[in-house]
Amino acid sequence: MREKFVKQWTDTFSEQIDARLDKRAKMMEMGSLSYKTNLKPNVSSVELRKRHDAQTKEELAGISTDYALAGRAMLVRDFGKAAFIDCDDGVGRMQIYVSKNDLSEADFAEYKLLDYGDFIWARGHMFRTGKGELAIHAKEFKLVTKSIRPLPEKFHGLTDAELCYRMRYVDMTMNAESRDTLRKRSMIVRYIRDFFYDRGYLEVETPMMHSVAGGATAKPFLTHHNALDMELFMRIAPELHLKRLLVGGFNKVFEMNRCFRNEGLSIKHNPEFTSIEFYEAWATYEDHMRLTEELLNGLVRHLYNKESVTFAEREISFAMPFKRMTMREAVVASTGLTEAETRQPASMIQKLKAKGHDEKTLTKLSADKLMVLCFEEFAEGGLVQPTFITDFPTEISPLARRNDKNPDVVDRFELFVNGWEIANAFNELNNPTDQLERFSEQAEAKASGDEEACDVDYDYVRALEYGMPPAAGEGIGIDRLCMLLTNSPSIRDVILFPLLKKEEFFED
Repeated sequence: MREKFVKQWTDTFSEQIDARLDKRAKMMEMGSLSYKTNLKPNVSSVELRKRHDAQTKEELAGISTDYALAGRAMLVRDFGKAAFIDCDDGVGRMQIYVSKNDLSEADFAEYKLLDYGDFIWARGHMFRTGKGELAIHAKEFKLVTKSIRPLPEKFHGLTDAELCYRMRYVDMTMNAESRDTLRKRSMIVRYIRDFFYDRGYLEVETPMMHSVAGGATAKPFLTHHNALDMELFMRIAPELHLKRLLVGGFNKVFEMNRCFRNEGLSIKHNPEFTSIEFYEAWATYEDHMRLTEELLNGLVRHLYNKESVTFAEREISFAMPFKRMTMREAVVASTGLTEAETRQPASMIQKLKAKGHDEKTLTKLSADKLMVLCFEEFAEGGLVQPTFITDFPTEISPLARRNDKNPDVVDRFELFVNGWEIANAFNELNNPTDQLERFSEQAEAKASGDEEACDVDYDYVRALEYGMPPAAGEGIGIDRLCMLLTNSPSIRDVILFPLLKKEEFFED
């Protein structure tokens, strides 16, 4: 069986691959390992430029320091007995000059078996080329890892979008912009973590497999636990477990979490995604508005040393304070309806019908749900600059605290930027009786066919019965935020390995 799999794989090799395999065999005949180890760089290309970019040819000639650099050979200009190699070490590029006159016979023989894409190691001193470019003059050279499969054509790289996502390892090798985007994602995540650490929040980890689907309105993924013989849900949100920690005495908690929602794919949606959720006892959603402004403003300045970013040729300012509007105000401004008409189903149904919505379906919705639909249809896309939308209907906010003055709305906001929801926050519902009633309403909706409605989490109700302090909580979508701050048109651009349809290599 093993021989069958090996044969299937090797039968797909091309002439180019066969030629590289021949070179690998020649290395073995020479007594040289084609997959070496224990050859370490002692400097990066970035460090070399910092140290020597300002020095003249004559100044460099007076420096005897040897440097060891390692990376992938991305361009080879061969002159027979000498060559220049562009070495990419993961953070930048540096030229390496090799010459038959300066290398041992074995080292130069290894160079002659070099292919574009191989990993190399070289040690030598710095100098300037005839064109005045900085380079390492190699005294030692090793071909460290033989690349069997050729990289895409040097100057155009990997151009098929799906192949870029499927073979991210090649995309990052060929595309400096992709690598920079994904490096910025790491910077964003680190900044956010540090922001909450600096403010006394405790980072925690909560379960990713739940016996009750809850914490958000979304269709979950199902899995099965063999040892316990029980169906489980991949979490759609960590919210209910994080609020249990408030009950238990932790006043400030956050989790950088992976969540899973069994919904469609789009340029803004991925079923597996990253978000941060944070909860603070004794805080309100107004406090979280200010915290969110401070977080995003500081993050943009950290990345770009200014208060704005450009996305799809639009300048988006994160200068504080951000704009604030109620949902009803946004609907009035975007539809031309009066405030009174936003409470009358007939007026909103006419607007939505004109957008192609089914009238029979619309007539089954309450006035509040119609207003939310009008907001999504007419208002969201126009919220380009950061805008907090408040006063969400209680009917669509099963976990949020009712407003004391108007129980038809909850103390909640969503932050929209570039027409996208970036953050969602509210004062937490800590009345166990009210929470049980709202869970029950969700359960009824689920029994009626609403796949996104949540179940009744009786243990969470029990936790609230022990008492949870007044608190505010918030979730921020990390993937979408990274898109916005790196000018990336698709969510897949900011995910290292987005899920794709299974690739079929061979027929059975």
